[in-house]
Amino acid sequence: MEKFKKVQEVISSIEADVAKFYDGGNSAAGTRVRKAMQDLKVLAQEIRAEVIEKKNNNK
Repeated sequence: MEKFKKVQEVISSIEADVAKFYDGGNSAAGTRVRKAMQDLKVLAQEIRAEVIEKKNNNK
């Protein structure tokens, strides 16, 4: 659950940068968004592995 909360934090932290990139064309904001998306990918993979492990241990 801790990693899921981290996902929520990352998403909320980049909202302003997403707006700056898409609405204002700020390329530096786009770079920050891409980095955050990579962080989210890593977190999602970790969550997925934890879910699989927990599911397999419950059998």
